[in-house]
Amino acid sequence: MKKTISLMATVSLLLTGCQTLSPNTQPNGANQTEAEEVVDNELTDSPVDHVPLVIKAQKAPQTAEVIPDIPEEPLPPADIWERIRAGYQLKLDHDQPRLYSQIKWYSSHPAYLDRVSNRGQRYLHYIVSELEKNNMPLEIAFLPIVESGFDPFGYSHGRASGPWQFIPSTGQIYGLDQTWWFDGRRDIVLSTQAAISYLKRLHGMFDGNWLHALASYNSGEGTVMRAIRRNKQAGKPTDFWSLDLPAETRAYVPKLLALATIFQEPQKYNYQPVFVANEPYFEEVNIGGQMDLAQAAQMADISVDEIYLLNPAFNQWATSPDGPHRLLIPIDKAEAFRTKLAQISPEERLTWVRYTVEAGDNLLLIAKKHNTTVAVLQDVNKISSSFIRVGQELMIPVAGNKMESYTLSSHQRLLAKQSNAPSSNRLKVNYTVESGDSLWSIAKRYNTDTKTLARWNSMGLGDPLMPGKKLVVWLKPEKGAAAPTSRTVLKRVVYTIRSGDSLAGVAQRFKVSVADIRDWNPDLAKKKYIQPGDKVTMMVNVTGG
Repeated sequence: MKKTISLMATVSLLLTGCQTLSPNTQPNGANQTEAEEVVDNELTDSPVDHVPLVIKAQKAPQTAEVIPDIPEEPLPPADIWERIRAGYQLKLDHDQPRLYSQIKWYSSHPAYLDRVSNRGQRYLHYIVSELEKNNMPLEIAFLPIVESGFDPFGYSHGRASGPWQFIPSTGQIYGLDQTWWFDGRRDIVLSTQAAISYLKRLHGMFDGNWLHALASYNSGEGTVMRAIRRNKQAGKPTDFWSLDLPAETRAYVPKLLALATIFQEPQKYNYQPVFVANEPYFEEVNIGGQMDLAQAAQMADISVDEIYLLNPAFNQWATSPDGPHRLLIPIDKAEAFRTKLAQISPEERLTWVRYTVEAGDNLLLIAKKHNTTVAVLQDVNKISSSFIRVGQELMIPVAGNKMESYTLSSHQRLLAKQSNAPSSNRLKVNYTVESGDSLWSIAKRYNTDTKTLARWNSMGLGDPLMPGKKLVVWLKPEKGAAAPTSRTVLKRVVYTIRSGDSLAGVAQRFKVSVADIRDWNPDLAKKKYIQPGDKVTMMVNVTGG
């Protein structure tokens, strides 16, 4: 009997031990029942990844099973400004008059803040995302407002271009090509990446001081370094606010901080920011080659202006034959655009004309006539030199629409700028640049300054002046003179002084004043007497109005 009891106890202990073995102790899951496999699969799909199987299998404990709460991830903000505020890293509460002055200006111009916000809505999400990827202060998202007012076509007298205002040389350093077809300084993707790379380099150069880096972005690292060195030698502080920097740079950093301050607490400054959705605006689409921008707009079901605003780097009526072969398309139009693009051949993305070379033609003249370049003609027609012969046929890509419809192309923007009178009482004069002309000499001739003349013609002060270039000058009427009318047409006349002539006599003959002649001819004004053979330039009203 004792043996029987002992045997039963041993079997009982063995059975109890088998129940406590985890299925995971069995090699490769051998001998698992179908029910156990289902339990394993449920655990794999569950958000609770580490609950031991034995706990789920055991029914003995009377306490309820406790599954830890997984906090839900907060939804991203709907408004981009809230996202930007959450990424602030700079100190904004500087007790500085320069900062207060900029805050006062921006807060008293809410219409301007609205305008630049509306311009920036296409680009802000991309810029903010790129700044976040690089762990940079999101206050830098305001920098294109300071630089260009979020105008992708912004061009300064210092020859800086694009939303981030790169000058030609710095743009080239950061891979922003500048050709007749394409200016990478205006490309939204490329210029943003270049600006971030440049700012990161400056940030490292100034030992992590963002204000010094931002100041250097405006005036150059050499300027800031010299200012720091001077302060060190004089025993003065070297923070941004203590540095002797150019006036533009002294205001530049406070402008960015002022914008960040106002958008941090807009209600404090009685401002309601324009809502900008915190979601991607555009998507990159690979187009594989050159494409007419009007055709692209039609296929994307958007306006030609929208195509240019998203792809402002393209100067002409088409994308560059040398690339980049991609377009930014509104995100809700991108898929349909891809579908239509796949249905046409590369040849159908441009309009072509067949041109027969005539006597007197050369590749440059033909290219200008068809608004393209010699390089394109050579590439398309497999011409290795500039030699062409009479009767030769050339295939030429041309704009599919009238040139006037490409309203934001480089040429059409210039025409619009030159047609925009600075005031209602100005008289428009068309001037053709001649050999030996400079902005200074032309400005002097028309009693204006080089910056104003450059602004009238969307030029930088250092832009080359090629003979034949068309400029516009807006003349002020003389005191007491009748206001110019639509019938007033001025023509540039060069008169050669003859024997017996006087300035007063010439002025009377051409119905201008002696003072005007002297203004138009600064070199002549230095002479005490005029001599036969002297050349006098005058602007003569050929309508007699």
